[in-house]
Amino acid sequence: MINALRSGDMMTIILTLFSLLVVLLVVFPVHECSHAVAAKLLGDDTAERQGRITLNPFAHLDIMGTIGILLLGIGWAKPVPVNPGRCRKVSQRAAMAITAAAGPMANFVSAFIFMVIMKIVMLRYISDPAPALGYVIFALNTIIDIDLFNGVFNLLPIPPFDGSRVFFAFLPDKYYFKIMQYEQYIMIGLLILMFTGVISIPFRFLSDAIYNLFYMATGFIC
Repeated sequence: MINALRSGDMMTIILTLFSLLVVLLVVFPVHECSHAVAAKLLGDDTAERQGRITLNPFAHLDIMGTIGILLLGIGWAKPVPVNPGRCRKVSQRAAMAITAAAGPMANFVSAFIFMVIMKIVMLRYISDPAPALGYVIFALNTIIDIDLFNGVFNLLPIPPFDGSRVFFAFLPDKYYFKIMQYEQYIMIGLLILMFTGVISIPFRFLSDAIYNLFYMATGFIC
């Protein structure tokens, strides 16, 4: 959003704001709901009892995470509570990894769906290059970009991101507890890196690679 404001172009600002709102109202709920659904399928109904198996965005949005996505394009929602001990269908470690991975995977799936929609609009744009269609393509592309970046970013193996729960599922307990002792310091350092933009470089590379893969995979459309 900051880059859009710097551009000074009102249409770019409006479309970027619209795209970010779609992420907050659609992408984030899908991400968090996926965590809750995965836990439920494994036998844990904790999230369900707290009303988290829903696509209602207001059940998932976090104030600071919302501000982050609006300003920096990087944000988060309220963590979905998961009790691995109640996931009787698999081991606790497996439950922790599966429920954590469900969120980022939902980001990638929804990004692919938006890519298909964008390609269909692009196909129409080729035959009828109306400005309105161009705006729709811009908005969809922004949504896909943010969706993929947040999916990749959430795989970061640092608490409290989803990737940490996947990583810790394979980590011996003594190392797990050692890392958790420094969780607050890790988060402070991570926030500093986020605001400086340094940490976005490798994740931007990965998200761009997935974007290109999805773009080629939907090449049958246009």
